[in-house]
Amino acid sequence: MPYQHQQIEPGGKEAQRHARIAGALYLVIIVIGILGETVIRNSLVVAGNAAETAQRILASEGLWRLGVAGQLVLLLCAVGLSLAWYVLLRPVNKNLTLLAMFFALVSLAVESVSALQLQGALAPLLAAAQMGIDPRQAQAGAYLAIVGHSQAFAVALMFFGAECIIVGHLVRKSGYFPAPVGVLMQVAGLCYLLNTFIMVLSPALHGALFPAILVPSFIGESAFCLYLLFKGVDIPAWEQLNFKGVSA
Repeated sequence: MPYQHQQIEPGGKEAQRHARIAGALYLVIIVIGILGETVIRNSLVVAGNAAETAQRILASEGLWRLGVAGQLVLLLCAVGLSLAWYVLLRPVNKNLTLLAMFFALVSLAVESVSALQLQGALAPLLAAAQMGIDPRQAQAGAYLAIVGHSQAFAVALMFFGAECIIVGHLVRKSGYFPAPVGVLMQVAGLCYLLNTFIMVLSPALHGALFPAILVPSFIGESAFCLYLLFKGVDIPAWEQLNFKGVSA
């Protein structure tokens, strides 16, 4: 019987489109993450000083709310990115790709809680005057919500780090993405994991290492983002893996 070619995954052009979409979503996530952390939170949150932090947030309430809205947009983009990664990496190993997606879902769920804590930091500050709350208590409540955000976000990064390690392995084995990019993603994931556990086990050491410990993560994620955006998949390698001959 003659052989027929059966397509078991999207064709090369469709895969390329998914890669471009993934790169664009990843770029939005990276930009929002950097702006939210450096331009907004670092400029308004004064470490160890609840009163000054509260004053800055109230003086720039619109900027704070913009940061929270940006975090929500980031989460929406991250859901789309996870789907694109599933489509692009499933041909390599479906079970490992599913495992990566489970880590992604848990990471996004925890990160959503951390975003709510940023919004919740405003509540005691805005309600203090109307409800007769002691300003110092309101300031302490707002500051603790911000601290809770940082801790919840670190937990989210732990799950995301595990996801990055698996994604990096799949990228290395794919043949249609460059193996060095996969290695960089695995290093990024390892740094995220180390960051979280060091924060939990030794806050003093974490203070000395942060943010330098996450520089490799930024490099690895940026490399994958730019490769997806400007190069995408190696179409011949994709089609070689994703088309197989079956007897009629």
